[in-house]
Amino acid sequence: MNVAAKLSKMKRDIKAILFDLDGTLADTADDFVKVLNIQRQRHGQPALDPKLIRDTVSDGARALTHLAFGGHEGEADFESKRKELLDLYLKMVGDAAMLFPGMAATLEYLEANDIVWGIVTNKPRKYAVILIERLNLLGRCATLVCPDDVALAKPHPEGLLKAATSLSLDANTCIYVGDHLRDIEAGVAASMRTVSARYGYIEDTSQVNNWGADAIIDSPLELVELLGKNLL
Repeated sequence: MNVAAKLSKMKRDIKAILFDLDGTLADTADDFVKVLNIQRQRHGQPALDPKLIRDTVSDGARALTHLAFGGHEGEADFESKRKELLDLYLKMVGDAAMLFPGMAATLEYLEANDIVWGIVTNKPRKYAVILIERLNLLGRCATLVCPDDVALAKPHPEGLLKAATSLSLDANTCIYVGDHLRDIEAGVAASMRTVSARYGYIEDTSQVNNWGADAIIDSPLELVELLGKNLL
């Protein structure tokens, strides 16, 4: 089924749009580029290509630590470097982060059309709240679900279902937008409609077509365009 046909399912019953955070709602990669290369410098290592870091951001701190220093989870040196990375990041959360181009207008569109929006992320709450505050979005975000709030993080649907419940909505009236396969898997498992953000931190964009999302967008404003066909 092509994108247009899949999007025909997005009727006026949509009540909420839920976003992944890093790589979907906000471009936070430059925070991690800065932090990881400062850390490497501390250990006498040259800076990494920013693209390598950007392509790894969505996989989390363990993947970034492995990218920068090798090693594996559970090894003492690996865990100490992962902790060092997170400590550095806590001091710099949001320093270079910004909304993706078009996202500010997308959020304004949702609000103007009585569609609430929220965030479901695998980013721990202590970092997520600082970031959202620095983006001046905390008072506008209707719900924020982090891994601290659930027993099982994405790709398990628990976080998405918790977000829908917090909004007093049925999951099938929500759309989840994300830039990783686990986002789409979580959305499908939660019986939400799903949108792949191909503009996010995806190393091989050719694989996005295989994720099984209801739609694929290359910029946040494409979400506005597609929703507008049914909601305006």
